[in-house]
Amino acid sequence: MNSLYAAINGITIAYSDQGTGLPIVFLHAFPLNRTMWARQEEALALEFRVITVDLRGHGESDAPLWRYTLDQSADDVRALLDHLAIQQALFVGLSMGGYIIFAFYRRYAARVRGMILADTKAQADTAEGRDGRFQMAQTAYKKGPSAIADIMIQKLLCPATIQENPEVVQNVRAMIENTQISGIAGDLMAMAERPDSLPLLPQISCPTQLIVGELDQATPPSDAKLMAEKIPGARLAIIPHAAHLANIEQPEIFNQIVATFASEVGRGKQS
Repeated sequence: MNSLYAAINGITIAYSDQGTGLPIVFLHAFPLNRTMWARQEEALALEFRVITVDLRGHGESDAPLWRYTLDQSADDVRALLDHLAIQQALFVGLSMGGYIIFAFYRRYAARVRGMILADTKAQADTAEGRDGRFQMAQTAYKKGPSAIADIMIQKLLCPATIQENPEVVQNVRAMIENTQISGIAGDLMAMAERPDSLPLLPQISCPTQLIVGELDQATPPSDAKLMAEKIPGARLAIIPHAAHLANIEQPEIFNQIVATFASEVGRGKQS
């Protein structure tokens, strides 16, 4: 994966930029990095301009020790688009990446040509959910990223993948273990403080595709169905034999959904 770097909002952001055509910006999940999109980049850069971003706190981007918010991540993404002279893009966000798309749309709707919300949800955290994030931040601080990997792998991948595909498990574990504690804790704070996006859904006027793994327990198909009902004209795809990281567990199906949707968005055909 080729690495490019930009000075964005006082820090260095790492990204990849491959291919030509409709720009598709991929926003990764917590606590991973842009390499989670390797199979998407490989397939889709043949037809589109694929941009994958290491969000602040992740991968090769800086991980400052300070307050993180999803609005700040959205501002980083906007500044990167400006740096690349991209006026409008199709956005693909998985899990936390989806939360950042909501934050971005609130602030910069005119920059969004379309959105693909994968394995994510619109609701804010419950009190119990916020407490869980606080506890996870303490675990990261006391025991380091490998302890977070132990917790998260069970939530990110389906049992069959964990049992039968050690390479995928190792790849996900490496991404998590390479995430700095400042980034892990910062994300957890940002996600715990995010607003409820349910009121935003009826106002979304760009083409929208929802994707969810049928075995996703973190953000189950019911969450995707709720968004599909509330976003005007949204479509929903449920991917079998996939949990939270549907793009990694079933890359061919995921890529086909993205490619079909992106082709229609690129031609200006509404869903």
